Amino acid sequence: MAACSPNPNLQGKGTDYLQGEWQQDSIPMQKQLLNYSLYRFKINCDSVYIEQSEYSKVNPGADSCMAGGHWKEYIRGTYSQSHDTLDIKGNFCNADYSLKKQAGCFRSGPYEEIFTVSKKTDSLVQFLSTSNVIPINLHLTKRTTCSPKPL
Repeated sequence: MAACSPNPNLQGKGTDYLQGEWQQDSIPMQKQLLNYSLYRFKINCDSVYIEQSEYSKVNPGADSCMAGGHWKEYIRGTYSQSHDTLDIKGNFCNADYSLKKQAGCFRSGPYEEIFTVSKKTDSLVQFLSTSNVIPINLHLTKRTTCSPKPL
Protein backbone atom coordinates (compact mmCIF):
# COMPACT_ATOMS: atom_id res chain seq x y z
CA MET A 1 0.00 0.00 0.00
CA ALA A 2 1.37 3.40 -0.94
CA ALA A 3 1.61 5.97 1.80
CA CYS A 4 -0.03 9.37 1.46
CA SER A 5 1.55 12.64 2.45
CA PRO A 6 -0.17 16.02 2.81
CA ASN A 7 0.44 18.73 0.26
CA PRO A 8 2.93 21.35 1.42
CA ASN A 9 1.46 24.46 3.01
CA LEU A 10 2.22 26.77 0.09
CA GLN A 11 0.48 29.83 -1.20
CA GLY A 12 -1.77 29.17 -4.22
CA LYS A 13 -0.48 30.03 -7.71
CA GLY A 14 -3.34 32.34 -8.72
CA THR A 15 -3.99 33.37 -12.33
CA ASP A 16 -0.92 33.90 -14.55
CA TYR A 17 -2.14 36.87 -16.60
CA LEU A 18 -3.12 38.84 -13.46
CA GLN A 19 0.31 38.59 -11.81
CA GLY A 20 1.72 42.08 -11.28
CA GLU A 21 0.72 45.62 -10.41
CA TRP A 22 -2.33 47.20 -12.03
CA GLN A 23 -3.56 50.79 -11.87
CA GLN A 24 -6.72 52.69 -12.75
CA ASP A 25 -5.97 56.28 -13.81
CA SER A 26 -9.46 57.66 -14.34
CA ILE A 27 -13.09 56.79 -14.90
CA PRO A 28 -15.55 58.13 -17.46
CA MET A 29 -17.08 61.47 -16.44
CA GLN A 30 -15.26 61.54 -13.08
CA LYS A 31 -15.40 65.36 -12.91
CA GLN A 32 -19.21 65.20 -12.95
CA LEU A 33 -19.48 62.58 -10.18
CA LEU A 34 -19.98 63.47 -6.51
CA ASN A 35 -18.10 60.35 -5.35
CA TYR A 36 -15.79 57.90 -7.09
CA SER A 37 -12.90 55.53 -6.43
CA LEU A 38 -9.66 54.80 -8.28
CA TYR A 39 -7.86 51.49 -7.69
CA ARG A 40 -4.38 50.00 -7.59
CA PHE A 41 -4.09 46.23 -7.41
CA LYS A 42 -0.95 44.27 -6.59
CA ILE A 43 -1.44 40.59 -7.32
CA ASN A 44 1.15 38.07 -6.18
CA CYS A 45 0.25 34.41 -6.65
CA ASP A 46 -3.22 34.12 -5.04
CA SER A 47 -2.74 37.19 -2.82
CA VAL A 48 -4.14 40.62 -3.62
CA TYR A 49 -3.31 44.02 -2.14
CA ILE A 50 -5.69 46.84 -3.04
CA GLU A 51 -5.25 50.58 -2.59
CA GLN A 52 -8.57 52.32 -3.06
CA SER A 53 -8.34 56.11 -3.49
CA GLU A 54 -11.65 57.71 -2.60
CA TYR A 55 -12.80 61.10 -3.89
CA SER A 56 -15.85 62.99 -2.68
CA LYS A 57 -17.25 66.47 -3.34
CA VAL A 58 -19.52 66.08 -0.32
CA ASN A 59 -18.32 65.54 3.24
CA PRO A 60 -19.30 61.94 4.11
CA GLY A 61 -17.70 61.93 7.57
CA ALA A 62 -15.26 63.54 9.95
CA ASP A 63 -13.13 66.01 7.99
CA SER A 64 -10.00 64.98 9.88
CA CYS A 65 -10.49 61.51 8.38
CA MET A 66 -11.68 62.47 4.94
CA ALA A 67 -8.91 65.04 4.30
CA GLY A 68 -11.02 67.50 2.37
CA GLY A 69 -12.60 64.95 0.06
CA HIS A 70 -9.68 62.60 -0.69
CA TRP A 71 -8.60 59.57 1.32
CA LYS A 72 -7.31 56.03 0.82
CA GLU A 73 -8.41 52.67 2.05
CA TYR A 74 -6.39 49.47 1.89
CA ILE A 75 -7.42 45.84 1.52
CA ARG A 76 -5.37 42.64 1.79
CA GLY A 77 -6.74 39.26 0.85
CA THR A 78 -6.79 36.34 -1.51
CA TYR A 79 -8.62 35.79 -4.75
CA SER A 80 -9.84 32.95 -6.89
CA GLN A 81 -10.91 33.06 -10.50
CA SER A 82 -13.37 30.74 -12.19
CA HIS A 83 -14.02 31.50 -15.85
CA ASP A 84 -14.79 35.26 -15.93
CA THR A 85 -15.57 35.60 -12.21
CA LEU A 86 -12.99 36.97 -9.77
CA ASP A 87 -13.84 36.50 -6.08
CA ILE A 88 -11.79 38.55 -3.60
CA LYS A 89 -11.96 37.86 0.12
CA GLY A 90 -9.92 39.82 2.60
CA ASN A 91 -9.87 42.52 5.26
CA PHE A 92 -9.55 46.28 5.40
CA CYS A 93 -6.02 47.14 6.51
CA ASN A 94 -3.71 49.96 7.49
CA ALA A 95 -1.48 51.56 4.85
CA ASP A 96 1.25 48.97 5.58
CA TYR A 97 -1.34 46.19 5.01
CA SER A 98 -1.31 45.17 8.68
CA LEU A 99 -4.70 44.16 10.02
CA LYS A 100 -6.79 47.16 11.02
CA LYS A 101 -8.51 47.43 14.40
CA GLN A 102 -12.23 48.13 14.43
CA ALA A 103 -11.90 51.74 15.54
CA GLY A 104 -11.03 55.07 14.03
CA CYS A 105 -11.59 56.36 10.55
CA PHE A 106 -12.80 54.45 7.51
CA ARG A 107 -14.03 50.93 7.08
CA SER A 108 -12.64 47.95 8.96
CA GLY A 109 -13.35 44.25 9.10
CA PRO A 110 -14.02 41.81 6.28
CA TYR A 111 -14.02 42.75 2.60
CA GLU A 112 -15.59 40.61 -0.09
CA GLU A 113 -16.20 41.59 -3.68
CA ILE A 114 -17.05 39.67 -6.82
CA PHE A 115 -16.00 41.02 -10.21
CA THR A 116 -16.62 39.95 -13.76
CA VAL A 117 -13.22 40.12 -15.48
CA SER A 118 -12.51 40.71 -19.12
CA LYS A 119 -8.98 40.67 -20.46
CA LYS A 120 -8.70 43.36 -23.13
CA THR A 121 -4.97 42.96 -23.92
CA ASP A 122 -1.92 41.58 -22.10
CA SER A 123 -1.64 44.90 -20.26
CA LEU A 124 -5.30 45.95 -19.90
CA VAL A 125 -8.09 44.28 -17.92
CA GLN A 126 -11.55 45.41 -16.90
CA PHE A 127 -13.24 44.49 -13.62
CA LEU A 128 -17.01 44.93 -13.35
CA SER A 129 -18.18 44.85 -9.74
CA THR A 130 -21.44 43.22 -8.81
CA SER A 131 -22.04 46.15 -6.42
CA ASN A 132 -21.11 49.10 -8.68
CA VAL A 133 -21.94 50.13 -12.24
CA ILE A 134 -18.65 51.93 -12.95
CA PRO A 135 -16.12 49.65 -14.68
CA ILE A 136 -12.59 49.45 -13.29
CA ASN A 137 -10.20 49.65 -16.25
CA LEU A 138 -6.73 48.67 -15.08
CA HIS A 139 -3.46 48.90 -16.96
CA LEU A 140 -0.40 46.88 -16.08
CA THR A 141 2.40 48.91 -14.50
CA LYS A 142 4.69 46.03 -13.50
CA ARG A 143 4.62 42.35 -14.50
CA THR A 144 5.63 39.76 -11.90
CA THR A 145 5.69 35.98 -11.73
CA CYS A 146 4.36 33.84 -8.93
CA SER A 147 6.81 32.10 -6.60
CA PRO A 148 4.56 30.45 -3.97
CA LYS A 149 5.69 31.07 -0.41
CA PRO A 150 5.07 28.89 2.66
CA LEU A 151 1.96 29.76 4.63
